Amino acid sequence: MLFNSLVFLFVFLPLCLFAYYLVPKVLRNAVLLLFSLVFFAWGGVAYTLLLLVSIAINYFTALGIESVRMALRRKVLVFGIVLNLGLLVWFKYAGFLGENINTILQASGNDPWQLATVALPVGISFYTFHGLSYITDVYRRSTPIQRNPVDMALYISLFPQLIAGPIIRYNQIAEQLGKRSFDYTKVVAGLERFIIGLAKKVLIANNLALAADTLWGVQFGDMSQSTAWLAVICYTLQIYTDFSAYSDMAIGLAALFGFTFPENFNFPYTARNMKDFWARWHVSLSTWFRDYVYIPLGGNRGGIWKTYRNLFAVFLLTGFWHGASWNFVFWGLFHGVFLTIERIWPIRGERPWSRMLAHLYTALVFTMSWVPFRADNLDDTWSMYRRLFDFSAFTAHKYNDYIQASLLNRELLLVLLMAILGAAGVWRWLGKRMDALAGLPAWLWDGVCLGFLIVIFWLCCMQIVAGSYSPFIYFRF
Repeated sequence: MLFNSLVFLFVFLPLCLFAYYLVPKVLRNAVLLLFSLVFFAWGGVAYTLLLLVSIAINYFTALGIESVRMALRRKVLVFGIVLNLGLLVWFKYAGFLGENINTILQASGNDPWQLATVALPVGISFYTFHGLSYITDVYRRSTPIQRNPVDMALYISLFPQLIAGPIIRYNQIAEQLGKRSFDYTKVVAGLERFIIGLAKKVLIANNLALAADTLWGVQFGDMSQSTAWLAVICYTLQIYTDFSAYSDMAIGLAALFGFTFPENFNFPYTARNMKDFWARWHVSLSTWFRDYVYIPLGGNRGGIWKTYRNLFAVFLLTGFWHGASWNFVFWGLFHGVFLTIERIWPIRGERPWSRMLAHLYTALVFTMSWVPFRADNLDDTWSMYRRLFDFSAFTAHKYNDYIQASLLNRELLLVLLMAILGAAGVWRWLGKRMDALAGLPAWLWDGVCLGFLIVIFWLCCMQIVAGSYSPFIYFRF
């Protein structure tokens, strides 16, 4: 089920809220768990069984860690990690591994294996990381064990964050699982955040997706340099608005049920270097790899070469986490290379002119990094890079003239402008200052804001009814 679907907006969410606040507080977690499982089962009952298996693995692993003597705690943890990663590897990476083995077999003159098709369960990367962080923190004694199976299942399967994050640590919501109360202000803020996220997805990201998919569908031999740059810029803005929209909606939905989720994006496209970019982009993932991979490997302790090794290991795994493809491996190493360069030659941007150059450098690097993220394979990645920097191909082919003329209309230009201003934080800056600028009484200004949100929500619904369907990008991870 999608947040940007009529079924979710007008059936699932109202029923869930009604049932949640109707029952006694002691039953609310059970009700929310039931609706979360229904939400997930909408995409396939078999996937829900896999989710329940994952929950059981982590629930009993934590109990085992807590109950055995000290000498066996580490073995129980390792067993739980192996089970979690075993499921992830089988369902997400078995096909990739098999294809590469077949390539080696064929190159050596041997018959390839007959590979079974394994469907990728939606959200498996996210709920696997939820479980891994939980059992690891229980082992470290940095989080309390959850003995209530309903609360444990709800932590992993809570529907706002189940499919595409943010990746929530158990200790971030442990107290909230046990005790939450209705907060009118929090609910109103949650609704506002959800509607803003819905608008970013339906009105901006979906329109950028249409343009990006059309442009990336042009044969590279027919693609001019200007078309290539337009394609990459559209996708760069699409992936940010799409994924940050999901995080906005998840945080807003969580607030409706009394939960407070951490922020997952902090305007990453305004970063001054790639280290700053990763402190702002998909924060829950970058901090997860920092705490459970980078620091256990030694972090920046043990000398500069070990630091570089640990950095590359983290980003190799980060890339592979995103997808079973050499493209994602290259994407991860791409970021590892630039973060290493910045450790050797730090980029600070302290003066106005150097700050501008730092922003331009960072924008170019993260824009180029999205090429392998969007391309189907490494060959397409190289082809797109060649087009981007082939100045002899600047003149548009007639086909490109048609494509650009049909796409670069007022609607797309407006969407691009809205996306750029949003990514730069202009809308947030204006929002914080509108109260003072308006000069209206508080009750009247609240009414204006409410009216604006109603109009935005109505526009989103009209777009959805018109068939503007585009799944969230991070659903495939």
